[in-house]
Amino acid sequence: MRRLFIASVAVAALAAAPVLAQDDPMPASIESAVADETRPEADRQLDANRHPAEVLLFAGLEPGWRVVDLAAGAGYYSRVLSTAVGSDGHVYTMNPSWVAERFAETDAGLAAFAGARPNMTHFSSTIETFGTNVGDASLDAAFMVLFYHDTGWDGTDRAAMNTEIFDSLRPGGVFVVIDHHAVAGAGLDVVESLHRIDEASVIEEVTAAGFELDASSEMLANAEDSREISPFDPSIRRQTDRFVLRFRKPD
Repeated sequence: MRRLFIASVAVAALAAAPVLAQDDPMPASIESAVADETRPEADRQLDANRHPAEVLLFAGLEPGWRVVDLAAGAGYYSRVLSTAVGSDGHVYTMNPSWVAERFAETDAGLAAFAGARPNMTHFSSTIETFGTNVGDASLDAAFMVLFYHDTGWDGTDRAAMNTEIFDSLRPGGVFVVIDHHAVAGAGLDVVESLHRIDEASVIEEVTAAGFELDASSEMLANAEDSREISPFDPSIRRQTDRFVLRFRKPD
């Protein structure tokens, strides 16, 4: 019964939210950030499947914004965001404590990069309490890319997490979530086994914190993905069917 309810909520929410085509002009700040030749070659090789410029355009990112990259990993998005927001903006790049500990070398690399950039701050904490590291001023945007499903099995209090994100944003601020599609109706059943999550569950949980689903995009869709195998399977690696959602804190 609960799955049917979640699915109906998601259908209604998606029906109300526009599915955006990426045909707007690309701002120079975003275009130059992605084209930056100082980006690691490993990052640049991922661009064809991640479409970072289109994701930042979808978010509405502007120079001067204050942004948090939640569960940044090695910092793929943090690096692009830092250049795109410019010297008047700021990027808080964080990894959950357990990620920073388990992948210490990767986290240290991101910390070193952030330490060399005046408009970046790196830290590790629980996601539910990250706001204590970003100061008193409200953020313009929060990003969580390919990690929401992990919060379904790693012990994160997701209600507290989404409330923390909501409270950290200014009125009108945006929360962008990208993740691997699970089979519709799966809920959180495969968050650990397949590292996927049902889009409907994400929508229900995030909107329960007070967010409005503002838009969705199919820029990372792949109809050839069965959604029934792990994203780490060589046959689908880096080509999964992914949802892209933009939530907005009401003005």
